[in-house]
Amino acid sequence: MGVLSVSNFRKAFYYLRKNGIKNTWYAVWERLLEAKGEAYRYLSPSEVVLAQQRQQGEAFSCTISILVPAYETPEAYLRQMVDSLLAQSYGRWELIVADASRTAQVRRVMEQYQDRRIRYLPLEDNRGISENTNAALAVASGDYVGLLDHDDVLTPDALFEMVKVIEEGKKEGREVWMLYSDEDKGNGELTSFYEPHWKPDLDVELLLSNNYICHFLVIKRELMIKLGLRKEYDGAQDYDLVLRGVEELLYQKKLGRESVCHIPKVLYHWRCHSDSTAENPESKRYAYEAGRRAIADFIKKRGWKGTVCHTLHLGFYRIEYEGGILLQRREVGAVGGRILDRRGRIVGGIYNQDGSCPYLGLRKGFGGYMHRATLTQEAWALDPRNIRVRKELQPVFQEVFGIAYQDREKVKSEQEGLVQACLEFGQRLRQMGYLLVWRGE
Repeated sequence: MGVLSVSNFRKAFYYLRKNGIKNTWYAVWERLLEAKGEAYRYLSPSEVVLAQQRQQGEAFSCTISILVPAYETPEAYLRQMVDSLLAQSYGRWELIVADASRTAQVRRVMEQYQDRRIRYLPLEDNRGISENTNAALAVASGDYVGLLDHDDVLTPDALFEMVKVIEEGKKEGREVWMLYSDEDKGNGELTSFYEPHWKPDLDVELLLSNNYICHFLVIKRELMIKLGLRKEYDGAQDYDLVLRGVEELLYQKKLGRESVCHIPKVLYHWRCHSDSTAENPESKRYAYEAGRRAIADFIKKRGWKGTVCHTLHLGFYRIEYEGGILLQRREVGAVGGRILDRRGRIVGGIYNQDGSCPYLGLRKGFGGYMHRATLTQEAWALDPRNIRVRKELQPVFQEVFGIAYQDREKVKSEQEGLVQACLEFGQRLRQMGYLLVWRGE
């Protein structure tokens, strides 16, 4: 979609009204620079690849129930959604459409499909997206359930890619409980796709800043039944679900991160039209408040004291911990922030496993891809020039960097071996069981 689209002008107007001229100028400037980047093009798997997947999938036993809450869905959208299931290269699925419409338009379309895997579930009244989805869940029979909006579509390889990871986990003796994929957006007619969302593997800190997991989400039915969707979080019910799922798997069941798997491939097309949240963020402001409350519920369960705040961008959040993150969270060993040069560009602060800085060269005031440069996230390594280290770990800091913790700001960027020392310090802390967090500030 072009950067000068009506949709983007609308978003810029909303942003200006909310955040003022200065922040809007940075946002528009960054958007224009991004538009000069490499164009995105979604390529559907070839028929040869899909045929291979059909053959390989015959050896798989996992079944997936796709839950779709419908309400007065336009016929064209509804048919595209159903047809995207019929086009799947993996065939062990069921589609459950829970219809809360007042009219018969959804029923008329669904009755035309004779495939036994397609189940139409009429609801007596509209109880909201969470309760309507829970009604579909109550009759689901699959090993796993996938959540699909009534006006979106899956790519033809979506279910195969999900089941393949599940089956591979079985062979390796581990159980996969939750899976998610990359996604993109499509215009109203789904004739063009844009703004791909390339997601990281599970990063709880980033998840507490934004629901980057979103679509396509597949969860083991056992877990989904236990959690359900909560109607008081309608609008952000999927965010609330993911947060509670992660809390259950990582903190209650004490399972490893491998229980939540990311498939780095676009498997979901999120349709954008005038009423959708993707196209018009202001259309569902209540959803962003529900998201804030979902995070607040998560940190309360963990026993962390703090306030969840909205950021400049709708759907993105920040937790202000009482007394600081190191006081509230004993598992965090160090927290760091960005390093800027004289031109106001990021030159360090956070480093990947290979020693590279993911936000290198980003201008002050810019947020980077999906605003991630401004968000709290897990870090492989942090820079001593902008870091806070737990008191009991400060001797480790001095040992690695060769300077007293109190003198950390005296470190020079040209210091030989600085990045390598950052990597070593990060590794030492992880071996001791601590987490490194970057706050993007």
